Amino acid sequence: MSAFDVWTSGIDPDFVVATHGPAPTTEVTRVVRGLGRILRRHGVEGAVRARLDWSESDTPTLVQIAIRPVGRSYRVQVAGPGRFAVTFALERLDLRLGCAPEEASRPWPDPARPTLAMVSAPRPIVRHKDRRLQVTSAAQAARILDAMDYDAHLFTDADTGTDAVVCWTGPLGVRILHQHDVFVPMLSDDEAAARLCVGGLSYLFFTHPETRRGQLLYRRFDGDLGLVRQAAADRSGDPGAQSRIIGSACLRPTVQFSRGSRSVSALD
Repeated sequence: MSAFDVWTSGIDPDFVVATHGPAPTTEVTRVVRGLGRILRRHGVEGAVRARLDWSESDTPTLVQIAIRPVGRSYRVQVAGPGRFAVTFALERLDLRLGCAPEEASRPWPDPARPTLAMVSAPRPIVRHKDRRLQVTSAAQAARILDAMDYDAHLFTDADTGTDAVVCWTGPLGVRILHQHDVFVPMLSDDEAAARLCVGGLSYLFFTHPETRRGQLLYRRFDGDLGLVRQAAADRSGDPGAQSRIIGSACLRPTVQFSRGSRSVSALD
């Protein structure tokens, strides 16, 4: 896989667009201008990261946008035909920022997010996300689930002290699973991968037999698997400490992006 092209700004280095594949310059421009309008409309300032995985074949284009206002974090992720994926991602971010933090911003099933559940031969775990799990309430975990555009979110329940997952189950409905619930299996990583693929699941919450910690296995948009788990230093003993959300410098309303001889204006 070739490297990403990174479009940065000498004016504001906290506004970055990364592209992979033959992403048209016009679409990079549209992302920059669209983000500028949305952030100004909602009065949001903070670090911005956008990523376009532009497909050269019939596979969907993946668009991810993450913003970090001080004390908060938001992300949207959409896969689909190139230009449509960009449009859906911008609309999704606009909808999220227009909702109160405690208000769910999307229905489920989500028409902008095709299900990743499918029966397949076992696929490899190509990404491990080792994190200090946030110790928080189920209600706050559900808000993170929505704000970060996850299908499922792994955390440590402050009320029970056990690892848990919140996940979407229906229109504006969220379900919580604790690792000691009878239907949460104890599996190795390979066993979990086989169960997810053969069972046609989009994600699987399980307890690892060695660490006794909860882990979240999920299907990626490319069909391979990713695994979220407690950071190695904290996989045994008490739950990890609350993760910090660090705010970045303010976003300025005018940003020039460049890669080589190209430049893109964030102005309307």
